[in-house]
Amino acid sequence: MNPVLLTSAQDTSTTRLLAEAAGARGLDTVVLARGVPAGADTVDRLAGRPVHWYGGPLAAARIADRLGLALLEPADDWLPGLPEEFTGRRIELTTLAEAWTLRRPAFVKPPADKSLPPAVYADGSRLPRTGERLGPDTPVLVSDPVTFGAEYRLFVLDGAVRTGSRYARFGRLDPGPVTTEAVAFANRLLAAVGPSLPSAVALDVGTLLDPYDPAERWAVVEANLPWFAHCYAADPGRVLDVVLRAAGPVDSLRPRDRRFVRGGSAAG
Repeated sequence: MNPVLLTSAQDTSTTRLLAEAAGARGLDTVVLARGVPAGADTVDRLAGRPVHWYGGPLAAARIADRLGLALLEPADDWLPGLPEEFTGRRIELTTLAEAWTLRRPAFVKPPADKSLPPAVYADGSRLPRTGERLGPDTPVLVSDPVTFGAEYRLFVLDGAVRTGSRYARFGRLDPGPVTTEAVAFANRLLAAVGPSLPSAVALDVGTLLDPYDPAERWAVVEANLPWFAHCYAADPGRVLDVVLRAAGPVDSLRPRDRRFVRGGSAAG
């Protein structure tokens, strides 16, 4: 049986590019039907086949156990645990309840999902209080507000950058080629802290703007889930290499990646 690339029903440019790349190497592409009953039927039809996933974390949570998927993700405390030489700012992992008490401007976001809109909030009173996936114990990252001049997404496999793309300039979407400087900074970071990341990860880096210091300074933006990351102008085939490792059969999981499995279902 051919392996399967299962995608969400959301039709994006990345979904189409990955489906084309998957077909070229003999994978079958299946779209997860919308709605719980329809989606369950799709999962039933794939039972017993090796499946890889590209799509959002909510749908992934519903299907992972039934399909035997191991979904890799960076630890919530990875970014705040980096030395400031790599982040260029203070970053703290805390809870939404603690963030409500902030009395200063701060950039606040969840570590991985999109349960809270990532943004600079004037203070904690501007943060949402409740929501479908929000509660006082919701983990959030709180960091000093900074401005990135250019931001790049690098797809990393086994500690090496496989491909990448610029995705924004001055906070606005602007895909373009990756630069040698972005890759060089990522390589320096990976050499220093690579074992603290899954073997397959999407790493965002960028240049910080400082009106008092014209020198170019590189910093980590965040680490992302490859199986839920846009590829922008990166090579789709090489992005697919990273996605297949990051969201594939639990039977193929490498021992070093067990601690990075989403939900911990394969971490024993």
